[in-house]
Amino acid sequence: QGQLVESGGGLVQAGGSLRLSCAASGRTFSAYAMGWFRQAPGKQREFVAGISRSGGIRDYADSVKGRFNISRDNAKNTVYLQMNSLKPEDTAVYYCAADWTLSERVRTELIIYDYWGQGTQATVSS
Repeated sequence: QGQLVESGGGLVQAGGSLRLSCAASGRTFSAYAMGWFRQAPGKQREFVAGISRSGGIRDYADSVKGRFNISRDNAKNTVYLQMNSLKPEDTAVYYCAADWTLSERVRTELIIYDYWGQGTQATVSS
């Protein structure tokens, strides 16, 4: 798959929104399920949202359901994470990851994912 590059992080007040993007290099983007994970200081990296190869299956952590939306544009080799109604506890470094798969699926386990981006910081102030 090559390289994953996240962007769109920043500082926002509680209740605000951010839109993260993850651009993938290479020509096989549609062969990968994509996931967003996050890691707060002193905590383990955790699953946030995932989307299947075609976009037909989406899954979210309970903590973000109803507030976050994951989408992808296979023509642009990009996956997005729209984050609304942000809370201070959403503050973390957000990573995108790629899971090579032949099936339509979304997995939540970190170990499944083959490629990772470098992360982008999202900070929510109270």
